[in-house]
Amino acid sequence: METSSSAAEALTFLRSRLCDPLFVFSLLSLPSDSNYSKLKFIISGSVTEACNNSVLLLGPRGCGKTAVLELVLKDLLKEYPDMISVIKLNGLLHSDDNCAIKEIARQLCTDHQLMFSKMASFDDNTQFMIAMLRECGLAHKTIVFVLDEFDLFAQGKQRLLYSLLDAMQSVTSQAVVIGISCRLDADQLLEKRVRSRFSHRKLLFCPPSKEELERLLEYVLTLPESSGLPQSYVLQYNNELHKILADKKVKDTINTLVDSDSTVYQLMRFLFLAVSSMNLKTGLLTTESLTKAFVSLNRQPKLEFLKDCSVLELYILVCMKRLETREQNSYNFNAVMKEYKAIHDSFQTHDYYARSVCLRGFEHLIQYELICYTDSRGHNQSIEFRPVKLLIAPYELQQGLKLNENCPSILQKLMDQTGKRS
Repeated sequence: METSSSAAEALTFLRSRLCDPLFVFSLLSLPSDSNYSKLKFIISGSVTEACNNSVLLLGPRGCGKTAVLELVLKDLLKEYPDMISVIKLNGLLHSDDNCAIKEIARQLCTDHQLMFSKMASFDDNTQFMIAMLRECGLAHKTIVFVLDEFDLFAQGKQRLLYSLLDAMQSVTSQAVVIGISCRLDADQLLEKRVRSRFSHRKLLFCPPSKEELERLLEYVLTLPESSGLPQSYVLQYNNELHKILADKKVKDTINTLVDSDSTVYQLMRFLFLAVSSMNLKTGLLTTESLTKAFVSLNRQPKLEFLKDCSVLELYILVCMKRLETREQNSYNFNAVMKEYKAIHDSFQTHDYYARSVCLRGFEHLIQYELICYTDSRGHNQSIEFRPVKLLIAPYELQQGLKLNENCPSILQKLMDQTGKRS
């Protein structure tokens, strides 16, 4: 009972860690030349020296741009609690200029306990923003504007970006604009008048190396002595963890995972699944926990459906693939049946079914979502005449045929011929 209780507490503790990007990226932010240090230097310089600045954080999704920025802001708000105000916008929500400037005005009013007018125009809100920048500058308070999905703000006339960067040209203003984007050419999307007011500072975020991910994995899964759990349990858990991480099978599993997706986000998903399948009776992670998590993360529902398909359903899928290979982009159930009969006549197969049985198999594949109708306009049309298409790639179908124990050898030969032809 005591072990089960400790295991449940450890499980909650580890899950909370894995769901906290600030904790996860705190290890990767330790080196002095990290993006964390560079970004903190830029923002803190603006705060202490009362100057304006702008910077872009660029890199693929899941590599920690937002998490590192949140870490920096969290630390700076502790160091300068009354000298920083943070305004956050997202291009997915606020790419419209009117909407964005209104949201800036709303957040400024909230931060400074002012009345916000929903009826104010774009020009009114712009003038209010400029006035607030001046007032905050005179009070030695820096406004940090965070523009997530920055490339979406660079669409259209870019009035928001121009108004914001132009207002920062004033001697009295004190602000930092931080753009976050997955597009490495985000700055090239800016108009000439906007680009001339931008500082052209860029920080490139890359996915961590294998060595960094291995350190991160151990860092996240290790239980600290200060966790409040029994010392004997913490010691036993950590010893077992080190043994598992040294296991060759586990190393191969992690390497395979990292080779397919080396982002921290993917690693955290993997570890969350592994921790969630931890044995609560022993309270320890096992090799099986990690292997099971890897299998669960790489589940391929379509292959699982193909593995359980009947022989008739496999014939229908192969017929459809052959029709597509011959560049017959629009076909229906009747065309599939002609191809099915052609295969039977050519190879004299024993697997020949009545049309009504084939129609049931066809409907079954639609329910499985392995095939679908090409449009939604033929609801009143008979199933036999509605155009359809495959929803699986050739390599998926080929692999599914190999996994299906009942698959006739003739189908695999037909797929091999189809692959060579395409």
